[in-house]
Amino acid sequence: MKTPFRRPLLASILAAVLAGSPVATTLAQEPASPPVPHTVAQGAVPISLGVTKHDYTHAPKAFPNLLAPYTSQNVAPGVLTNSPRLEQLIHDGKLSLSLQDAIALALENSMDIVVQRYNPWMADVSLLKTRAGGYSYGTPGSISVGSTANLPSLLYDPIISQTVQIADATTPINNPFISGIGTTTSGVFGLVSHSATYNTQYQQSFTTGTSFTVAWDNTRSSSNADNFFNPYVQSSLAFTISQPLLAGAGRFVNRRNIIIAENNRKIADLVFTQQAITTTTNTITAYWELAYAREYVNVTRQAVTVAEKLYSDNKKQLDIGTMAPLDVTRAESELATDQQNLIVAQTTQLQDELVLKNYISKDPLASNLLSVEIIPTDKPDSPASITTSSFDDAVKEAFAKRPDLQEQYFNLKNADVDVRATKNALLPTATLSAYYASAGLAGNSFTTGAPSVIAGQPIVDGSGVAVPGYFIPETVAPVTGVAKDGLSTAQSQIFHNDFPTYAAQLTLTLPLRNRAAQADNIHAQLVKRQMEAQTQQIKNNALLDVRNTTIAVEQGRAQVQAASKARELQQQTFDAERKKYELGASTVYNVILTQRDLITAQGTELRALANLAEAKANYERALGRTLEVNSVTIAGAQKGVIERDTLIPGTLNGQVVGTEQLFKSLDQSNAHGQR
Repeated sequence: MKTPFRRPLLASILAAVLAGSPVATTLAQEPASPPVPHTVAQGAVPISLGVTKHDYTHAPKAFPNLLAPYTSQNVAPGVLTNSPRLEQLIHDGKLSLSLQDAIALALENSMDIVVQRYNPWMADVSLLKTRAGGYSYGTPGSISVGSTANLPSLLYDPIISQTVQIADATTPINNPFISGIGTTTSGVFGLVSHSATYNTQYQQSFTTGTSFTVAWDNTRSSSNADNFFNPYVQSSLAFTISQPLLAGAGRFVNRRNIIIAENNRKIADLVFTQQAITTTTNTITAYWELAYAREYVNVTRQAVTVAEKLYSDNKKQLDIGTMAPLDVTRAESELATDQQNLIVAQTTQLQDELVLKNYISKDPLASNLLSVEIIPTDKPDSPASITTSSFDDAVKEAFAKRPDLQEQYFNLKNADVDVRATKNALLPTATLSAYYASAGLAGNSFTTGAPSVIAGQPIVDGSGVAVPGYFIPETVAPVTGVAKDGLSTAQSQIFHNDFPTYAAQLTLTLPLRNRAAQADNIHAQLVKRQMEAQTQQIKNNALLDVRNTTIAVEQGRAQVQAASKARELQQQTFDAERKKYELGASTVYNVILTQRDLITAQGTELRALANLAEAKANYERALGRTLEVNSVTIAGAQKGVIERDTLIPGTLNGQVVGTEQLFKSLDQSNAHGQR
């Protein structure tokens, strides 16, 4: 007699519980909103990754601090603690997280980003070194550290050398008459001399291959020799200039390593951009996986609630004898299965939560984060709002924006630089040099009065006997003082060109077989051809990636629509079965089966929605538009102002352009630098 009352009550409870379950799939049943262009995420706040926070392409200037070039620059240690934003979003042990917040946290805290951010800065340092004439340190993603051409490396930083030497020497002399030495020590004549040398030299090379040297030498000496000047100052000013005429001639070949370093700096940006895209895509995937896991826990929890109520009610009916034991056993079995499914779903949620924590924090085990529950607040986009471009347009966009392709283009440019440089190195070496020097000599000398003739040496006969009264007359001038001249007189002689020297030289070096240079050039060409083949290979992979992700989006949209329809039909089936049960035309077992199918359909729809959101993220990654869609730039900001734009894939001066236009601009820039 109580059965007619209990059946409607049980059915009502089942319907109320299932109808009240918080299932996110209602989004799929809402009216479709107009498609939104996927250029910028709605409500996204621009995120800067701070690559240009530091610029290491310039060394400290010598003015006003003359010692600045000789002191070490401090590189601040990296921040290895979680960003303040993470702490600000935690309230009452819960982290309510939108998708954009998750992306921002991941880009702020991802250790992959922290590690990769140093590569553009190290590429800056490589550029600084090559501008001085050295070799770069290498860049991840680049095939080239520098050109393999066997050409002289010129130092473009000017060098000033200063030599000061003071010497005091006594030298034994074997022939004092020739040397004019009039003193002796223990029977050996010695030359006693004192000298002070002050030499200054300036050297500089230029990207044309020209080398320039200026030497200003000054020596002050004194000795006991019979010199015209004692002490005396000897000075010279010499200019030397040399210019290669064949191998090593021209701005391009001497800027080869600078050009490669400039390309490597752009490659470093692209490698970092690729890492940012990967981190963003992985974070989006982890976010939707957690959102799905949480919703699926709700679904399985509702299933346990229904099963518990059904089992409890059936057990009561068994106790009063209105239900068979088999029906109770079936209800109990269903409850055990649903409880097991709930445990699995909760475990998956915890695992997905840990994965997301790892993406959005530097230290997922931090005390303020370890026990925090993450609550995703965003819902998946409706299928109608997720659009894809035509395949041709998508491929063009991918070719223009994908970092891996642009890396390859710059590697190709580096390979071409090496081919041209090794071709120049095949030429003989011909160097034209010119030399000019002007010298000066001044010192202390005696001044004399009016000359007079006196009797000199006597005249001797053939036997060596002096002839009386006959002498050889001599003209003598009395010493009246000392004329003192020195450095100023010597410099005056230099600048008046009193003692010039001019010289020119042509040196030709002709390797007869030239096998090493031939090997370098052939190797450079082989590397270039291999790079061309790899470029086509990467293009093919990119095309396949675009095709697969496009199909995944279309399939995901269809799966959501099919899953939504299946869930609606299953809801109708359950409602019908419930009504039959109320009227006594069905059994508890049938209600359990339809209820299980409805829960499965709800889970399938949730999974399809998550898959579609992840397919959308992968589609944007395949096209290289991930950062653009999520308002992320790799440029840096300091004091709230963007310092300068770095190369963002597919952009030129803030505008999206094709690859041909992008590299045309780069070629023009390089051509300008080579003139």
